[in-house]
Amino acid sequence: MILAGDVGGTKVHLAFYDFNEGKLEYRREERFPAKEYSGLEDIVKEFLGGDKVTAACFGVPGPVRAGRLRLTNLPWTLDSHDLSKSLGIDHVFLINDLEANGYGIAELQPDQIFTLADGDPSQIGNRALIAAGTGLGEGLLMWNGRIHVPYASEGGHADFAPRNEDEIDLLRFLRQKYNGRISWERVISGMGMTSVFEFLRDVRGMEVPKSLAEEIASVDDPNAVITVDGLSGKSEICVKTLDMVVSAYGAEAGNLALKVLSVGGLYVGGGIAPRLLEKLKDGTFMKAFTDKGRLSQLLINMPVRIILESRAAVLGAAAYAEARAAEITGASPRAASIHH
Repeated sequence: MILAGDVGGTKVHLAFYDFNEGKLEYRREERFPAKEYSGLEDIVKEFLGGDKVTAACFGVPGPVRAGRLRLTNLPWTLDSHDLSKSLGIDHVFLINDLEANGYGIAELQPDQIFTLADGDPSQIGNRALIAAGTGLGEGLLMWNGRIHVPYASEGGHADFAPRNEDEIDLLRFLRQKYNGRISWERVISGMGMTSVFEFLRDVRGMEVPKSLAEEIASVDDPNAVITVDGLSGKSEICVKTLDMVVSAYGAEAGNLALKVLSVGGLYVGGGIAPRLLEKLKDGTFMKAFTDKGRLSQLLINMPVRIILESRAAVLGAAAYAEARAAEITGASPRAASIHH
C-alpha cells in the first residue's frame, strides 16, 4: 500500500492507494487540522493505525532541499530520512505540493477537469500550473519530447504587478497592511480575498450591509461568506471583491504562461477555483489571461483547464512514491497490478 499526503497551511490530507490494472485505486483518506498537531509525524501515526506501507510521498508547500523543508505557514521542519525512520516506512519522499499536483494531472479522468478555454488543443509543449488556496502555488510541466516532467516554482511569491487604478491603490493599501513588499500571493489566495474586501470597504468606501457584517463577524472564514454573496450577486462589495481577485488570478496565470511558454495548456488547481467556477466562466479570468499586448494571440491559443478533483495532489504524490520506490527497488506495484 502507498501513503500519499498533501500538506497545506491549514490542513493535512492523507490517503492510502493501491494499484489495480495499472491505475491508482483509492482506499481511504482523512483530513487533519494542521495547527492542532506539533508535526507531520503525529498525524501520520494517527492515520496509519496498524496498516503497513511500502512507500510514502508528501506534497509540501515550499522548496525541498535534499529531502528537507522548513514550512512557511506552519512551525514545522520536515526531513524525509527522519520520517522514514520514525514511521518505519522504507521509502519516504518530500516534493513540492505543486509538483505533486503536476504528477496528479496525468492520473485525472476527463470528468475531473473543466475546460475553460479550448485554445488550440493540437499544440504540444510545456504546460503551466497555478493553484490558489491558502497560498498561491505555481509549477511548470516541461515537455521533454515524451512526457511532461513537473517542476516546482515559488512564482507565487514574485512581486505583485498592478494593472489599473484599482490595483495600484490596492498595492498601496497592502504595502501599509504588510509593511513592505507585496507578492501575488497577497492578492490571489484566501488571505488575498479578505484583503481585497477590506480595501474596497476601507479605501473605496463601499458599503457593507449590516447582515453581511454580522455574518462575517460570526464565522472563522470570511471568504466563504464573501464567495457565496459574490456569486449570488447579493452584495455589491462581494461581487467587486470576486471580480478583482479573479481578474488578478487571470493576469498572473497569463504571466506564468508567458514565462513557461505553456502551449500545451495552463491548468488551474487549488481549492479556490472549483468554488469560484461560475465566476471563472464569466470571462473575467480569460480577459485578464489573454490581455498580453502583442503576445495576446499566443495566450488565446493556449487551452485553459480547471482541476475539479480535490485529490489531485495526493494522487500525484501516490504516483510519485510508487515510481521512485520502483526505481530504487526494481519492483513496481503498478506494473505488477496489470494482468496480461
